[in-house]
Amino acid sequence: MKLSTTLAVAIGLGALAACNNSAQEEVADNIEANAENTADAIEENADAVAENVVENADAAADAVRAEGENAADATRDGADADGNSAN
Repeated sequence: MKLSTTLAVAIGLGALAACNNSAQEEVADNIEANAENTADAIEENADAVAENVVENADAAADAVRAEGENAADATRDGADADGNSAN
């Protein structure tokens, strides 16, 4: 009888230890998953910011080009008006 009681207690303790271990494992998995999700969000935000920076830089470059073309056209038009053009 004593052997069966000892065996039952041992099995119970083993099951309890397994439950505690799997609860710890679940917590560790959740921590890891949360860290992974946070890292993914950081990368997505960085990609969005980088995309916005590129779009803004492209728009600024286009504005500078347009301003330069307009200034050059105005200079050409002014030269034609005063008769000093080489055409």
